[in-house]
Amino acid sequence: MWLWLFLVTSALGGLAGALLLVWTGDRNFLFLVPWLVFGGTVLFVVEPRLSRRGGAQANRGLAAALWPLAVAVVFVVAIYGGYFGAGIGILMISALSLLRMGDVHRVVPLKNLLAGCLRGVAVVVLVIYGEINWGYGVPMAIGGLIGGYLGGVLTGRINRTALRAVVMIIGFGLATYYFWTLYGPSGLHFGGE
Repeated sequence: MWLWLFLVTSALGGLAGALLLVWTGDRNFLFLVPWLVFGGTVLFVVEPRLSRRGGAQANRGLAAALWPLAVAVVFVVAIYGGYFGAGIGILMISALSLLRMGDVHRVVPLKNLLAGCLRGVAVVVLVIYGEINWGYGVPMAIGGLIGGYLGGVLTGRINRTALRAVVMIIGFGLATYYFWTLYGPSGLHFGGE
């Protein structure tokens, strides 16, 4: 039941994000990307400490109370994924981990399913509105499918600690890249122009 709830929430968020992109343009919220990726990665890093602090009893009791929050968080992350999508995997992994959806071996496949759902809906919207540059879109789609498949296969074979380390390295690496791209010497320089 909860899986269907998350799938519908992801699809609706992806739809809302894609429509927001089509209606507002792609640069309006770009300045948030590095901050969201960095924040999501930090949350992923501290999640084990937060989970331990609550204890097993609190985790079970909190799980039922977290469902409305879980749906809201997945929806917001899906809006971002439908709108821009950079670092969506890190944000979704962080959100699902903080919501105590399981260890990283369970969260990564769930993230792949939800991200695939929200991106699928977003792509349909972008195709309908004629917003896809097929020269970039087709190679990216092929790379995304291959990478998603290989990532899913490897996730089950890598130990938990190593997998968490890889997610953290990718998260902080993406955040650094986006900070540099947007705010570095030749970046977009928001606010002062």
